Amino acid sequence: MEKPKECFKTSVGGQALMEGIMMRGPEKICVAVRKPDGTLDMTYENVKHHRWQKIPLVRGAAAMIENLVLGYRYLMHSAEVSMPDEAAEEPGRFEKWLNEHTGPAFQNLFMALAAVCGGLLAIVLFMVLPTAIVGVLDRFVPLGWGKVVLEGLLKIALFVGYLFLCTRMKEIHRVFEYHGAEHKTIACYEAGEELTVENVRRHRRFHPRCGTSFMILVLIVSILLFSVLPWSSTGLRVVLKLLLLPVVMGVSYELIKLAGRYDNLFTRIISAPGLWLQRLTTFEPDDSMIEVAIAAVTPVLPDHPDEAKW
Repeated sequence: MEKPKECFKTSVGGQALMEGIMMRGPEKICVAVRKPDGTLDMTYENVKHHRWQKIPLVRGAAAMIENLVLGYRYLMHSAEVSMPDEAAEEPGRFEKWLNEHTGPAFQNLFMALAAVCGGLLAIVLFMVLPTAIVGVLDRFVPLGWGKVVLEGLLKIALFVGYLFLCTRMKEIHRVFEYHGAEHKTIACYEAGEELTVENVRRHRRFHPRCGTSFMILVLIVSILLFSVLPWSSTGLRVVLKLLLLPVVMGVSYELIKLAGRYDNLFTRIISAPGLWLQRLTTFEPDDSMIEVAIAAVTPVLPDHPDEAKW
């Protein structure tokens, strides 16, 4: 099917959730979740603006942390809303203790810490583990400059393997279908078409301005940047990589913004790995999922597209 042409590029974007989608516009956030009875649960929130959003490089790392925390909170919310009443379990002791002895502020802080811990686990898996494996192998078989290549290949293999295993899980597969609905709906809006199920379905599920593209860019930039770090000590290399991680995220963020703003050979090369990887993180949605995406994006759209210019 011929891909409808893009009329403009927008900063409006979102995140797939459990049986729902979060959409974020220039001023508003809307979360739409399909409840077990088929109706939609709608949640709204104002976007918070920060000074760091205008500082190149700094805004990349800060945005990633903010999105991680917000994404985790919305994901937990969607899981609660979409769970059938008969499937709801009695809260555990720890959850009961939190509800009885703490307030919303502490619980939000706890959720933020949980999200950060999840991010740290990802750092260990994709940043620390490959270095440790290569460091151990080098003790038995001197690898020379091959260490850099092997470390990079391990990073990519672990990341792609992790995503592939996620697609094997029924619940995550549905989340990735909602991810496809999110992309197709944004593409329909950027094509200047009316947001209907029929129009949205015509669009591709791959989109260059996507979190998946950002993550693979982080890995690629880290491979290039970390290639110059010393291998005299595996522990020292890991520490230096962690210290440089904010720089990696900042550079990756600027690259994806560049790729979203322009369409030329350089930006198409930048976008290519992410678009390829989206074959693992986006799937074709059904009509009900597209309806959720439309419901989520409609309240956050500005009166004029220029107000949400990418």
